Parts: sequence; C-alpha cells; structure tokens
Amino acid sequence: MSVRDGTGVTEAVRREAGAVAGAARAAVAGPGRERDLVVQSLKAAVAALLAWLVADHWLGDPMALMAPWVALVLVQATVYGSLRQAAQQWTAICAGTLLASGAQAVTGDTLGALALSLPLLMLLANWPRFGGQGIYAATTAVFTLASGAVSASAVGHRVGQAALGAVIGVAVNALVLPPVHLRDVRENLVALAREAGEVLDAVAGGLREGEWTAATAADWSRASARLERRREGLRSARGWSRESLRLTSGPLRALHRVPLDVPPESEDGRWGRVTDHAAALTRTLAVAADGDRTPATPEAAALRTYARLLELLRDTCRAEAERLGGAATGRGERPAVPAEPEEPELEELRQQLQDSLRDHAARGAAHAAVLGTLLLQAENLWAELLPAARETDRSPR
Repeated sequence: MSVRDGTGVTEAVRREAGAVAGAARAAVAGPGRERDLVVQSLKAAVAALLAWLVADHWLGDPMALMAPWVALVLVQATVYGSLRQAAQQWTAICAGTLLASGAQAVTGDTLGALALSLPLLMLLANWPRFGGQGIYAATTAVFTLASGAVSASAVGHRVGQAALGAVIGVAVNALVLPPVHLRDVRENLVALAREAGEVLDAVAGGLREGEWTAATAADWSRASARLERRREGLRSARGWSRESLRLTSGPLRALHRVPLDVPPESEDGRWGRVTDHAAALTRTLAVAADGDRTPATPEAAALRTYARLLELLRDTCRAEAERLGGAATGRGERPAVPAEPEEPELEELRQQLQDSLRDHAARGAAHAAVLGTLLLQAENLWAELLPAARETDRSPR
C-alpha cells in the first residue's frame, strides 16, 4: 500500500470516527434521529433477551434459539411494520421448516434435502407477499437440516418458538416507547421551505447582474433538482408518519414525547407546488441562456425588479421555515423574519413588471416570451406563499 493510500484510509477512518462521535453527542443532547436509533437498538436487544429468558429458562425449550432470533429482527421502525413482518416471517419460517423436514424424510440425506428444498424456497422468497422476509424460509431450512432436528416434535418446537419470539418482539416495540415518526415530516417541511428560499435567493442574485450563462442556469437547475429530492424525502416521511400512527394508542405515543401537532398534509401539497413553480422558473432561465433558442433575454432593469420580487418571496420562504420549525418546540414568539412582505411593495413591483412586459411585447413576441413566463411563475409562487393571496384565490368570484 502506498503512502497516499494509507493517508486516505486514515482520513476515512477519522471521518467515520468523527461521524460516530457526532451522532453520540446528538443522541445525548436531545430528541432526534440519533436518539431514536439508540432507543430502537436497545429495544431489540431487550426483546431478544426477554425471549431467551422465556424460552430457555422458563419453558426449557430445546429450540430456544428461534425465539430471540425472531424477536431481535421484529423490533422495526413502526408497530404496524413489526406486526406485518411478524406474520410474514413466521409464515416463512413455517414454510422453511416444513419443506426442509419433508425433503429430509423423502431423500434421507441432508445434501439431497438441501438440493430438493432450497430451489423451491428461494423461489418462494421472491414472492411479493413475503416482502423482505421471504429469505427466512431458505435460511430456516438450512438451519433445520444442519442441526439434524427434523422430527415432528422438533418442527413443532421451532414453529412455536418463532411464534413466541414474534409475540415478544411486537409487544416490546408496541409497549415500550413505540416509534412515532412525526418529527421527520416537520424536519423535511422546514428543509423544503428553507431550500426553496435558497433557490429563489440564488436566482435573484444572478438576475441582478443582468445576464446569466448556461453554466449559471445549470447550477440553478441542479439546485431545483435537489429541491425535488427533498420533496421526495417529505413524501417518504409522510408515509412513515402515517404508518407509525397505526396501532399505537394515545397514552403510548405520549410516552415517546414526540410533538403530535404534525403539519397537515395540505402543507405537503402547497410546498410541492412551490417546488414545481421553482423548477419551471429555472427551466425558463435555462432556455433563455441558450443562444440557439428564439426567446430574448429581458432588459436589465426588468430583471433587477424581478430579482427584488424573488427576494421578497425568498424572505417568505425563510419565515415559513421558521414558523414550521418553531411549532415543533412550542415556541410562541413570532419568527425574526417578517412572515409576510409588505403588500404595497409587492404590488408596486408587480405593476412595474407588467409595465415592462407591455414594453417588451411592443418590440415583438421573442422579447416578451421570457419575461412573461417569469412573471407567470412569480404570480404562482406569490399565490402559494402569501396567505392573503391564497385567501383571495379561494374567495368566490
């Protein structure tokens, strides 16, 4: 190994150690993903130990290994997930045990029994109904045949211990600090609002210069793509939050001390539309930066006015991020950033841009195309971000 390779390995180890230390500090500091991970890990260990005590010491079962094995893997991210996977895994274990024992009885040989049962069980493992638990059918068959315990009594013990482990694993997950994934929804919403403001800020900064290149427009498009990935993260978090609330009662949720005032799903749709409008805005600017296209770049004065409008919308995004984040801690104070830009300034900027659009249109459609599209996207963002504008849109006409 060269000195450079050794230095790279050392640096990688140092980064990993730093990440582990940071996660440990975060787990001690307060609630968060790191502490949730510690809690779930300890719960899985407790479930396995409890299953071993019940199976080996209290029941004296010779197949006590199965109970802690199953209990360990069934402390999942949600109670509903634990229950669903318990049914899938127990069914897979039953299938593996029965097929392996039957194959042993037919062939009378361990190798022949493996050759007969494993292809069928691996095909069964890919059945969608088993989810990710299908592989346990094949591993149970290998374990059954390797241990030589293929009698009817052994099969009964193994299946019974799997059921015992499943019950204990699900019970520990449901009764001891049940996992409730509501924090991730709020964190993703806050990040989406903040990053939307960053995209608008980057575009506003570029437009103030009056011209932008294809490389600049590509940077804006990449920022918009990151915003879309954050939106996907929000969708995933919302799905986890719905699942985590299934089969968990109110008193048990309260033990976890997770704020239950999760933002409504209408916020997801609202910020999803903001993401779409930001993407449309960056696409328009990318088209305008392409010298082979027909649309002409708007005049510098109009772009500076538009940049100021985007800055006001950026401030609103930041204020919304503060509002969404502040609700999680129960803070009653108003965010430092004004929650809503001054309406007179917005209206003045809007009027200036409409006047500029008329001036550009007088010189031909090519001059008005870009500014008209930009103004449309600004109107769309305005309607989503400003409460007064949204109320106006919903009012009967």
